[in-house]
Amino acid sequence: MKFPRLLRFSLAALPVVWPALAGANTFYRCTDTSGNTLYTNQKSAHKNCTVLSVMVPPAPGTRPAGGTPATRTPTPADFPKVGQGEQQARDTDRRTILESEMRNEQTQLDEARKRLAEAQKLPSPPPPTLKDSVALHERNIEALKKEMAKLR
Repeated sequence: MKFPRLLRFSLAALPVVWPALAGANTFYRCTDTSGNTLYTNQKSAHKNCTVLSVMVPPAPGTRPAGGTPATRTPTPADFPKVGQGEQQARDTDRRTILESEMRNEQTQLDEARKRLAEAQKLPSPPPPTLKDSVALHERNIEALKKEMAKLR
């Protein structure tokens, strides 16, 4: 039986990506309107998705697959410590970097939204890459906001 090239690649890559997906709870096989098959841990409303498996996380305190149980080791007494002033300087630098990244992402998001709005004025539908670009910058901004919220 001959499989389409994308399906053969997907099936061949499955053993490689399976460990990375171990944190996912559900694994789907989705088929879009063009007949392309995608294996993912995120169900899409625009695709025909079937559940392949549901993973149950290990019970707390049990040994992870292929690993050792996590243990808490106290910090050694001779472990180098950072002074409060130096830590504050590091935190300030981190905040400055994150704020700069936030400004860059916001600028790129504004440009992507502008390109998408211009493309939506045309008679043909906008390419999916424009919508993907907007979504990417929105996700990046959310991630940066979360990082900034963690700052002291």
